Amino acid sequence: MFDIKIYDNISPLGLSQFDSEKYRLGRDLSAPNAILLRSHSLSPIAIESSVLAIARAGAGVNSIPVDICTERGITVFNTPGANANSVKELVIAALLLSSRRIHEGINWLTSQINVSQLTEAIEKKKYLFTGSEIAGKKLGVIGLGSIGVLVANAAEQLGMKVSGYDPFISVSAAWGLSSGVRRSESLNQLMANSDYISLHVPLTQDTENLINENSLKKAKPGLRILNFARDGLVNADEVKAALKTGTLSCYVTDFPVPELLGEKGVIPIPHLGASTTEAEENCAVMAVNQLKNFLENGNIRNSVNFPNCSLESTGSIRLIVVNKNVPNILSQILSVLAQEGLNVEDMVNRHQDQIAYNIIELSPPRLYPDSMKQLNAIDGVIITRQICRDILA
Repeated sequence: MFDIKIYDNISPLGLSQFDSEKYRLGRDLSAPNAILLRSHSLSPIAIESSVLAIARAGAGVNSIPVDICTERGITVFNTPGANANSVKELVIAALLLSSRRIHEGINWLTSQINVSQLTEAIEKKKYLFTGSEIAGKKLGVIGLGSIGVLVANAAEQLGMKVSGYDPFISVSAAWGLSSGVRRSESLNQLMANSDYISLHVPLTQDTENLINENSLKKAKPGLRILNFARDGLVNADEVKAALKTGTLSCYVTDFPVPELLGEKGVIPIPHLGASTTEAEENCAVMAVNQLKNFLENGNIRNSVNFPNCSLESTGSIRLIVVNKNVPNILSQILSVLAQEGLNVEDMVNRHQDQIAYNIIELSPPRLYPDSMKQLNAIDGVIITRQICRDILA
């Protein structure tokens, strides 16, 4: 029986994927085997020593102490692409909001509740909300992951001229990108040539304050920026200054910050990018299935700190070893197994940065406690666990 500690309101469809005979779910479980959350900010002290994995039903993992989890051998999962269509649709809405002054018109009209000659008032004032069409305009997409590709393709279908900038674009993303989307050689080039910029990169040390005074100096006058990625990508004070000078005509963000609320040209949205029933269900189902495959089989898919790694089962005992990615550790692991008379039926070894992950199928179907002690005593081994297939069956 695996214990899963739940934070936040996880979609019932996702939770229903857990077999009640194998999994116990709860918000107050002690010594859980895994944690499932959405937006909860998880402190290191809240992660008990029993935790093997943490899954976030969403893409960003800023609320999880990933580095500490890696040091402790805890696998952290996210769900890239599960909410991509939901975010893409809101970005398209933001393109129109930034161009057509729709929200300003709605706000004005709502204030006319006591006006007796409403039709006449509308005809006199609607010129104040004249906007521009997006067809034929230039959109620059920074970051061509699952969401960025969908945004680029959708914008092109709406008649926009789309360019993308992503020096680290994956092969799969490139295959999904419309042939009409042009490649930009640099961020500065994209800023200078675009009427709109849409941000779709993760928040890292390299991308923090990506939109700042220097990058805004390269911007085409009247640029509109859409931020549906992370607030830390944009320097709020420098965006405010650019709005006042006319360098920017509009800033639409799904990550509002206090210093920009009420500023002319800012359209704040209360973090609604993934707030659709479909996205919440997709993320929850994906997160749960990743946890199940990891806990029951040791397989990893969509981890942010460990390599993708999977192996078909051939025996009843499966050994999982997480170790530092340094020489001679694997040979020591295999030496211990050989001394115990255990035969390796199949195995896979993968590494990511400084971490190596091993799945080893063994026969005969036994692994004594002394063997585990010897494995854990190897310098550089972080954690070990064994999965007994006959117990899970």
